[in-house]
Parts: sequence; structure tokens; C-alpha cells
Amino acid sequence: MRIYPQNSPEAMARLLSMFMVSDGNMDPRELELLEKLHVYHLINLPRKQFAQVLRDFCDDISDEAGEDGTIRLLERERVDNLLSEVSDHRKRILTCVLAMDISKSDGTISDSEMALLSHMMKTWSITLDDLEREFAR
Repeated sequence: MRIYPQNSPEAMARLLSMFMVSDGNMDPRELELLEKLHVYHLINLPRKQFAQVLRDFCDDISDEAGEDGTIRLLERERVDNLLSEVSDHRKRILTCVLAMDISKSDGTISDSEMALLSHMMKTWSITLDDLEREFAR
């Protein structure tokens, strides 16, 4: 797995990429949402660089496939390592809000997306109240 600087736009983009593929299916509506919410601007990473982070993430997880080709998308150690790359509280809040929006962009939040979101929020000690307080829409 590539290493990105702590709290970098790439570290945030990789976490969002993880949500985009966590259910095993990247829905076109997730990509549309990135544009609609101005995610590239919000995390300070141009679209082309975000796309590269997404490709690199997919390459990295496929490189970690088991002997039988099985890819464990939500391998706990990997997830925890990626979560540790974002320590700034405001960036964590923003990443959670965007991850939640990405997760529901296809009309439903899958079990894997819900588990990942719950784990992220628990690990970062963020509540739904925190998200609402910071980003009430």
C-alpha cells in the first residue's frame, strides 16, 4: 500500500476511494456525486489526481489478493492503517461527511459501507451529532 503524507488530500481521497469500492461495485452515481458536491475542491485535490489515487488504491488492494485471487476489501489492519493517516479533526469530520454521502449516493447504504462508516466514526470518536453540528445541510 502506498504511503501518503499525514492529513494530505491523497490520504483523504484514498479513504473516500475505499468507500467507493467497499461494496464491491463502484456505481457511476458515486463519481457524479464527487462533481456535484465539489469534493475535489473540498479536499484540495484536482479531479485527475483523485482519479489516480482511486486507481492506485484499486491496484494496491489487488496486489494484496490471496493465492486464490480473493481480495478482502475491508481487511481490518489495512483499514486502520488508512484511518491513521488522517489525524486532523476537521479533515476527519469532512471525510466522514463525504464518505456518508458517497455511501448513500446509489440509493442505499450497503452492509459493508455501514460497517466501514461505523468503524471510521468509532475509531475517530466522531458521532452523528458531531457531523450534524459541523455540516448541517
